Amino acid sequence: MTEPSDAPPRTTVLHARHEALGASFTDFGGWLMPVRYTSDLAEHHAVRTAAGLFDISHMAEFLVTGRDAAAFLDYAVAGAISPMRVGKAKYSLVLSEDGGIVDDVIVYRIADDRFLVIANAGNRDAVAAAFAERARRAPVAASFAADPPAGAGTEAFLHLEGVSGVATVADITDEVALIAVQGPVARAVLEAAPLEGTDPSLADLGYYAWSSSRFHGEHVFIGRTGYTGEDGFELLVPNRAAGALWDALLAAGEPLGLVPAGLAARDTLRLEAGMPLYGHELSLDVLPAQAGLGRVAPLKTKDADFVGRAALEAGAAADAPLLVGLVAEGRRAGRAGYAVFDSPDADTPVGEITSGALSPTLGHPIAMAFVPPAASAPATELYIDVRGTRIPATVTALPFYRRNT
Repeated sequence: MTEPSDAPPRTTVLHARHEALGASFTDFGGWLMPVRYTSDLAEHHAVRTAAGLFDISHMAEFLVTGRDAAAFLDYAVAGAISPMRVGKAKYSLVLSEDGGIVDDVIVYRIADDRFLVIANAGNRDAVAAAFAERARRAPVAASFAADPPAGAGTEAFLHLEGVSGVATVADITDEVALIAVQGPVARAVLEAAPLEGTDPSLADLGYYAWSSSRFHGEHVFIGRTGYTGEDGFELLVPNRAAGALWDALLAAGEPLGLVPAGLAARDTLRLEAGMPLYGHELSLDVLPAQAGLGRVAPLKTKDADFVGRAALEAGAAADAPLLVGLVAEGRRAGRAGYAVFDSPDADTPVGEITSGALSPTLGHPIAMAFVPPAASAPATELYIDVRGTRIPATVTALPFYRRNT
């Protein structure tokens, strides 16, 4: 992850609107972000029953263009990107040479020669450094642009003309804002908002696919993706249009039950959905298979020579810990860093909680933890040390929650 800095945290272009809505803030990935507006529970339940509006403009965006852009990404990230069709998206990983996880990303194919990569806020510098280094030694000619294309925004990747060069990576993070609408009525919210010319229509848009639209004359990129376990959309717009779009979505969604939601709700929502968080379940010390992400970095495709493949082929040590889900009874939940034991009186822990909470939706404690393979089978009984008390917990398959589709 990005090294700690003494610099004050950055704010998104929507910061003044969050203040006006009474948000409380926290430093996350070097950004001052809303942690809640009213109540963690109310915002969580709104997303599960109606919809939540999230500012995720702290995320990092990279534009990869050129006739060999796909070949470069085949090398720079795990798994084969070339076979992905235009209009689709793919969850992927940026790996180190040792197979550890630099970051988890979403890759969108905008055109045959154009891709958008969205990375985590705290890993922007790490991903930029990885792409820059890989551009120097990729099997195709590639380069990393220190500055974004002139006028970079959604126009830069939706309607970029005359793409030249074989593969160019540009960081466009500072040019765009990202807003998420998540929940069962997310589509209805967008359909009620003043978006025009959406193509394909939201009714025809599949999961992990994207559409383009317009708002007040500005291009809007809409991905049907999210981080809550619910249906939802992520809208990328130029900074200059972000405030007006946020207001329009809030107004369109209020009659449908939409509320602004902060990072606290986003964290419990993604935990219920079994989605990993970098710095908790994912790190440079974790191989994809240990975190249940072996499918994201498949080794069956022999010609996909991505960075980190050799380490994945070698595999982790036989006793390397594996990520599991844990469920418990009562109201006392294990939290990140809490020790996990294989018996109520054991002296030495066998694992550690990476994320945990009292599930607002399920009503009982849930957690993710790394434990030895011998303790990873579903129904295995373990014990979480919660402030000196051993709480019984049962290994369970992830996710903890699945929405009704």
